[in-house]
Amino acid sequence: MHRTGLTELEVTLAVAQRSSFRAAARELGMSATAVSNAVAGLEARLNIRLFNRSTRSVSLTEAGRRYVERIAPALAEIQRASKEISTQPESPTGTLRINAPPESALLLFEPLLREYLQRYPNMRIDIATEARMIDIVAEGFDAGIRLGESVPQDMIAVPVTPPARMLIVGSPQYFATHGVPQTPEDLAAHQGVGMRMSHGGIYHWELERHQQKFAINIPTRIVLNELRAIRQAARSGMGLAFISSWFIEKDLASGSLVSVLEEWCPSFEGLRLYYPGRRHVPAGLKALIEMVHEIRDRQI
Repeated sequence: MHRTGLTELEVTLAVAQRSSFRAAARELGMSATAVSNAVAGLEARLNIRLFNRSTRSVSLTEAGRRYVERIAPALAEIQRASKEISTQPESPTGTLRINAPPESALLLFEPLLREYLQRYPNMRIDIATEARMIDIVAEGFDAGIRLGESVPQDMIAVPVTPPARMLIVGSPQYFATHGVPQTPEDLAAHQGVGMRMSHGGIYHWELERHQQKFAINIPTRIVLNELRAIRQAARSGMGLAFISSWFIEKDLASGSLVSVLEEWCPSFEGLRLYYPGRRHVPAGLKALIEMVHEIRDRQI
């Protein structure tokens, strides 16, 4: 019999239906003593006798009859619900809620999300993007997406993207007008496209080479808080931008953006899909995790 956590009620109903503690015990796969103790415990909590007992027979009292009539439909519904929720369909169904940083959804569409939605037509993905870190459990999300360095230590993390790095880029027209910086110190004489952080401050460019680090505050002519807008500003020649290589691969390949000082731009961990615990992972999330591994193996 499927257990729901309502053992005393299930035992009481089985005894009432069989008019026997031993028969109820056989049905439930329990000992007769355990069945008797469960009924006695419920009677003690209710402060009422539910069964009349003798050495030869068991029968409901009037109060027991009324009680069983009330709990039987509710228990049947609970058992049906428990059976339905524990029986996984062949294909996952429902909504998968994911919290992610702004712009990251663009990196996940091809091929991960596209293939996931094609393979599982009964699944719906709800992605909420925000810069601030949140408690995904408290906020009701199934999983989160963050850079590896930002994933909470008590979460299970699965790599979604390869490592990347921040690059200093500008348009060919900008460099033709302002020259190409040769050292980090040269950046002080250039114009920048600033990135506004969620806390209100402007992102400091952090450069590093051979354990030598620079935190650069390049003069900014324009400050933006969307990566696509920053990319476009750099493409338009408004200044140099410090932007993740993920978002500008096509621009670098086409020559609409040119990177400089690459030796000062170290790599960092890629995006991770993270979730709480390995037990009872929802079917939709489990399917997404398996697809992440599948795509990663395909790309190796």
